[in-house]
Order: sequence, then structure tokens, then C-alpha cells
Amino acid sequence: MKIKKVNHIGIAVNDIDEAVKLYTEVLGLQLTNVEVVADQKAKTAILPVGETKIELIQSTAPDGTIAKFIENKGEGLHHIALEVEDISDALKTLSEKGVRLIDENPRKGVENSNIAFLHPKATKILLELVQPGE
Repeated sequence: MKIKKVNHIGIAVNDIDEAVKLYTEVLGLQLTNVEVVADQKAKTAILPVGETKIELIQSTAPDGTIAKFIENKGEGLHHIALEVEDISDALKTLSEKGVRLIDENPRKGVENSNIAFLHPKATKILLELVQPGE
């Protein structure tokens, strides 16, 4: 398993439009993608910063993971995503090393990527593995 870089930092927000204004109009970043990920009940906005991205995430449903996160912890840092070359291999390696996984198999993520989350009880923060889409 090889981690290539930090792919993105996920930030949970109540109002993605207001958050995008802050990051574009105040901080001067460029919005490159807005996408709804229906099965995750989330709307995302991607803002590159060098080789890394900021991913703003708003829940699209009251029972969505992001809505629950904000209800319990408030808006803010949700996860850090690490880019890997082969997500299936990474999950297998981590599982063999005893790391607790939320996702045992990859699922579709933003920008046609494959993603999987590691359990924060194992890693002290919610970590996402990302294999970018082709």
C-alpha cells in the first residue's frame, strides 16, 4: 500500500453556497466542481489548493451522515482523504494489519473516484482513502 498524498480535506457545512462564497470571494480559491452524491445524501463543492483540495460537504437529508455529524459536533473538519494507487489493495493491507474499516469494499465518490472510510476509533480521526477516477 502506498499513500501518494493528501487528496482532500472534507469540511462539513450547513450551507454550501455560503461556504463557497467564503472560500472563493474571501480566500480567492476557484470552485471546480459541485456534485450531489445521492447514496451518501450529500452535496459537495471542490476547491483545489495546490495538489490538495478542500471538499465542502452539505447534507441533502436530515438523516444524512453529514447532518448527524453537524448535529453532534457542529460545522468543521469532517475527514482527511489520503490518495492511494490501489484502494482494494490498501483496504486488504489495512484489514490484515487489524485496522478497523467502515467500508470493507470501495464505493463511488466525488469526481468518479473510488473511496472507503477507516473507522475513527482506529485512526483517531475519520480517514478516507481515495483512488481517483480515470
